[in-house]
Formats: sequence, C-alpha cells, structure tokens
Amino acid sequence: MQQAQHTTAVLLAAGAGTRLGRGPKALLPFRGRTLVEVQADVLFDGGIQHVVVVAGAGGEAVHKLPGLARCTVVDNPDWASGMAGSLRTGLAAADPADDVLIALVDQPGASPELVKRLLGNHRPGRVTAAAYQDAGGKIRRGHPLVIDASLRAGAAASATGDAGARAFLQANPSLVDLVDCSDLDTGADIDTPAQLPHLNP
Repeated sequence: MQQAQHTTAVLLAAGAGTRLGRGPKALLPFRGRTLVEVQADVLFDGGIQHVVVVAGAGGEAVHKLPGLARCTVVDNPDWASGMAGSLRTGLAAADPADDVLIALVDQPGASPELVKRLLGNHRPGRVTAAAYQDAGGKIRRGHPLVIDASLRAGAAASATGDAGARAFLQANPSLVDLVDCSDLDTGADIDTPAQLPHLNP
C-alpha cells in the first residue's frame, strides 16, 4: 500500500505590521492568546502534522511562546525585504519530500475545516489554493494554498519582494486548482487598523 503523502505547513509570521501600528502581527492578541499560536493550532487541527513558523519582527518573543512548543520556529533575517524571503526560509525548513501548505498568520478566519478541505482536494503535481467570492461574486485566489513537493523549487526560485509565490502561480495557471471556501471564510487578512475588527468576530 502506498504511503499517504505528508504535508508540512509553513506559517508566514515575520511581518512587523507597520501599517497596522500594533507591533508584529504574530503577537497580536487573539482568542486569549497570540495570533500565531491560534493559527498554528488551526493547522494542526486541520490535519497537519508538522508546522514551520517563520518568524522575523518580534522573533525573540515568538520563539518563547508556549503555544508553539510543537512547531519548528525558524527566523528569516531578511524579513523586512518582503514575503519572498520568508517563503524560501519556510520551504527550506520543511522536509524536502513533503507537500507544503502556505498559510498567513494574519488570516484570522482560517479554520481547521478550511485546511481539511484543501488537503482533501489536493492532487499530485498540482497547487491547490483556497478561493473566495468577492462582493461582485467573482472568485479570487487566496490563502492557504498547498504546493506539491515537486513544485517547491520553482516556487522558491520565482519568489521576489513581497509577492511570495504569486509570480510562480501567475506563470503556471494550468497547475493551479481553486477550491471555493467562501462558505468557511472571506479570505480577509489584517493589514490596516480598519481591518482590526476581523480579530473580534
């Protein structure tokens, strides 16, 4: 019997939250803990067995969080240069044989059910991305997304600036499967003070 493919989650949590003005996003209070601790548990509860947390701003405090004891916490020394460095840092820390689920720390609506849906719909050799309907009913690609192990090198090589895996996805649309998760989340993240209410559903 063929062994099930393993998936490591890479939780991107290095941002300083400059536009937000509340300090590093990973350390924002959420559900009685920090945002990064809650998001790590969402990934585990969704069926992920190994979570890599990429820290940057506030990294020393992130390393000390008790809720991350079962995670691998790695530092991106170039976190200020954008998400690409954090993506490459996280991919490098994951088992080379694993598919990788990329999650953002500032997407508080993510849930174990959403993670399970993505894992259940992923096909070998593909990228599986959560998608959400916007106000006009159009489906747009969002996070989390699952990158097949065979595609990790390409995603890392094409990552630049604050775009993360966007360049790779745009260059290879035929490899991307969208999974509508609009019934589970809006896909909203937290970048500005106006979006802070998302932390208090």
